[in-house]
Amino acid sequence: MPISNEKAASRPFLEVLYEDEYFPDHVLDKGRAVLVALCERIEAERPDDLAALYALTQAATEEFNALEAEFEAAGSEIETVAREEIGGDFWFIAQAYGFDDADVEELIATREW
Repeated sequence: MPISNEKAASRPFLEVLYEDEYFPDHVLDKGRAVLVALCERIEAERPDDLAALYALTQAATEEFNALEAEFEAAGSEIETVAREEIGGDFWFIAQAYGFDDADVEELIATREW
C-alpha cells in the first residue's frame, strides 16, 4: 500500500546515511523499508494516542535492532550518526502524522543501538 501522507511519502529516509560510504546501501534499503512500513501501519491502524503510536514505533525499532548484525557483517554499525538519523526519521514520522508531542526517546525506547 503506498503512503498517502504527502510529507512522509516525499521524505528521503536515511538520506544522510546513504551519502556516507561507511553505511552499506543494501542494509540501508532494509532500514528504509522498515520506516516506510511504519508509515503504512500508522495509516492502516490509525493510532489514536501516543501509547498506540509508541507500540508501532517500538516494534519498528526492534526491526532496526535486528539489522545491527547485517551492518556489522558489512563492516559498519549503527553508531552515533546513524542513531541520530534513524531517531530523527522516527520523530519526523510522528510529526507528519500529527503526534507533535511525541518524545523521540520513547518512540525508539526499545533500541539496542
